[in-house]
Order: sequence, then structure tokens, then C-alpha cells
Amino acid sequence: MARIPYYDLSQAPESYTRLIAARPPLNLYRMLAHAGKTAEGFLALGSAILRENTLDAKLREIAILRTGILCGASYEVHQHRRVARRVGLSDDKIDALGKDADRSALDATETLVLEFTDQVVLHVKAPDAMFEALCARLPHGQVAELVLVIGFYMLVSRFLENFEVDIEPPGAVG
Repeated sequence: MARIPYYDLSQAPESYTRLIAARPPLNLYRMLAHAGKTAEGFLALGSAILRENTLDAKLREIAILRTGILCGASYEVHQHRRVARRVGLSDDKIDALGKDADRSALDATETLVLEFTDQVVLHVKAPDAMFEALCARLPHGQVAELVLVIGFYMLVSRFLENFEVDIEPPGAVG
């Protein structure tokens, strides 16, 4: 159960409700509204990460799910398992993202993204050799996007966990 009441969205500013109007009715958005204008910036960055980037969506979802797993953010992992499937990530690959999971379903680039995510989440900075290997596989802009994805979803995970945002009941989100 959430640590504070969800925001009454009928009381939210039009600028906020306009931003969430086309989004699924997630409890995240009901809690996030407490943050006022900061919530609008959060939504803008999240939207850019999910819709306006060049990083392959499957690699993005590997990074998001692994970040959520490492942060212990069950809500984030729950939501992004759906997104990962929608962008074509197989259940075998999703299962390979768990702690101590068999990673044989992942290809070399996916494994590198997973290991890079671990380094950024757990140690802030990836070792030089790993960073160079990633730069050899992805354009510099996509490496920059990947770091922003990881950092943003660390923020999301910490927000969700600190407010104990509830997973929506089955059927509430399409």
C-alpha cells in the first residue's frame, strides 16, 4: 500500500493532465502528480527516452528491466516486462535479465548492455575496457542514450520504491 495517498487527478493542473491524457492509467502518474512542475519535466524526459531515441528498443528494455531488478523495483519490472514483450523481447531474454540467471538467450550486444547496466547501477562508472567495447558496438549517441536510460530508471525505481506505488490490479492497464 502506498505510503501517502495518491494525488486526486481531478485537482491536477491542466498542464499535467494533458501530459498523461494519452497514457495508460498508471498509479505512477497518480503519485507523481504530487511533484508539481517537476513531474512534468520527469514525464517529458521519460517520453523522450521511450519515444524519441535511436537506441534499439530491445536494448533499451534490457537496460530498464535490469535497472529495475537491481534496484528491487517490482512495479517497474512488472510494467516493463509488458513493454519489453511489446517491442519483441522474448520471454527467454526477459528471464535472462534476472539476478544469477542463465544468460545464454542473450546475444553478445545484449549481454554487454546488461553488464554495462550492472556497472552503471552498482558502481556509477563502467570500466574503460567495457565502455570502449560498448562504443565499438553502438554509435556514441546511443551510448549516451543508454547511460541516460539507466540513470532515469534508477530515478524511477527510487521514486516507486520510496512511495511504495502499488501495481495496478489485473485488467486495469491494457
